[in-house]
Amino acid sequence: MELQERDERRAAAEAVLDRLTSAGVVGVVLPWVDTSGITRMKSVPLATLPSAAQWGVGMSPVFDGFLVDDSIVAGTYAGSAMGDLRLHPDLSGLTVLAGQPGWAWAPVDRYAQDGTPHVQCSRSLLRRLVGELADEGLTVRAAFEIEWVLGEADLPEGADPDAFVPALSGPAYSMTRHIEVSDYARDLLAALADQGIAVAQFHPEYAAGQLEVSVGTGDPVAAADTALLVRSTIRAVSMAHGLRASFSPKVTADGVGNGGHVHLSLWRDDQNLMSGGSGTFGLTGDGEAFIAGLLRHLPGLLAVGAPSVASYLRLVPSHWAGAFAAWGLENRETALRFVTGPSGHRQAAANVEIKSVDAAANPYLLMAGLLAAGRAGLRAGATLPDPVGIDPASLTDEGRREAGIAALPASLEEAVRAFEADEVLTSAYGTELATTIAEVRRGEIALFDGMSPEGITKAVRWRH
Repeated sequence: MELQERDERRAAAEAVLDRLTSAGVVGVVLPWVDTSGITRMKSVPLATLPSAAQWGVGMSPVFDGFLVDDSIVAGTYAGSAMGDLRLHPDLSGLTVLAGQPGWAWAPVDRYAQDGTPHVQCSRSLLRRLVGELADEGLTVRAAFEIEWVLGEADLPEGADPDAFVPALSGPAYSMTRHIEVSDYARDLLAALADQGIAVAQFHPEYAAGQLEVSVGTGDPVAAADTALLVRSTIRAVSMAHGLRASFSPKVTADGVGNGGHVHLSLWRDDQNLMSGGSGTFGLTGDGEAFIAGLLRHLPGLLAVGAPSVASYLRLVPSHWAGAFAAWGLENRETALRFVTGPSGHRQAAANVEIKSVDAAANPYLLMAGLLAAGRAGLRAGATLPDPVGIDPASLTDEGRREAGIAALPASLEEAVRAFEADEVLTSAYGTELATTIAEVRRGEIALFDGMSPEGITKAVRWRH
């Protein structure tokens, strides 16, 4: 980072101080997401924001080696007490927090002391991949779906403080459940709107106490930023209502888990390459190749998209989790669900949904892996197998083999092995980050070794 850029960053921060002061802001939260998917942060008083923008805020690189329980892996390139990084707020994402009065929020990029991007900064990596696609005339529009469950925060005296008591009792998707959550949902939607987040829809979901919100699309970096901000807002509004939010992939061992589905569409010259073509369901050749790249690299992608031991308690057949490496039109049992959108709106709406990933993922790491996989498909001119129009679990093993349908990894260890064997993914992440991803995942595997599903879900229930 050159001195001129530092000066420009300071000037940009100084230019917003009056507006933030008028909004009652006294401090700015500077968040990033670690390898295990936990959002970490520092904050600065408003008066020091210009200095933070210019010179960054110090933070140890040790967090790259953090596990979900805050223990630390002493890895090859992470987990050391040595060194220091600088957190630089991206003021293009500066937002006054409606759910936390007095605070603003700005996502950060992590830099080394010499002003170069930190080699393990997932947000910087994602921005670079977006730029490389742009150099090829391609853009991606992306969005995360956010699922969470609400539990009671005020439990009876003597109760297990980590217990999950659903805050909603109405039937799945029901108006009853919506009425139960009406005031909470009103305040949540108002807070998101005040923060400039375009909400597409909100509804009760299937599991006990479960809700979902879908937001509008943006470029991949903005989509990951938005996912982070939406989740923080949900937590804040939940606490204000005496509730506790969990985004864990599995909240109870016998329940349906929380997904973190990603929607992607590929564009060139303002044309959606997933619509208007001569291929299956209107796919263009490039649209098909991009999706084929996702499908081909899904097993390794799960090491970043389903990164928790608990993820594999969710990722089971016939639970709409996408447990098979297959694709299909509006098929919620395939890992990739192709969505055309309604007739007359398909040029804008057509996209692919990645269903097998969950909210334990670092959204920047996941989005970077998805772009790398899709780009590899484009460069190889990859083609898709026949779409699947049934639940793959309804076929026999022989029937799935004949159809070319493979099960995705059934454990985190399987996913890590697939990741390490995937040269496209490990090359995209780079040696240091790819090594750290694998080491942190194996650290969690060791952490929960021998633990029952009930023990695992309890341990991670309130961490994500």
